[in-house]
Amino acid sequence: MDNVDAIAQLRAFADRIDLLVAQAQRLAEENRSLRSQQEQLAGERSQLLAKNEQARSRVEAMITRLKSLEQHT
Repeated sequence: MDNVDAIAQLRAFADRIDLLVAQAQRLAEENRSLRSQQEQLAGERSQLLAKNEQARSRVEAMITRLKSLEQHT
């Protein structure tokens, strides 16, 4: 292998490394974005579960009051 081939291979290798570095950076940014979305969705889920529990409690209370009214008539 002569010097020109070795330089060409090193350049090709350097280009592949640059591509891998760029891909790693893109993946890291995508990962940060997905983690942020996951945290946001977990917060929304928590809020929805709390609202659901409040609604369930209200419905149960209304049913109890209706049964009480029904028994008094």
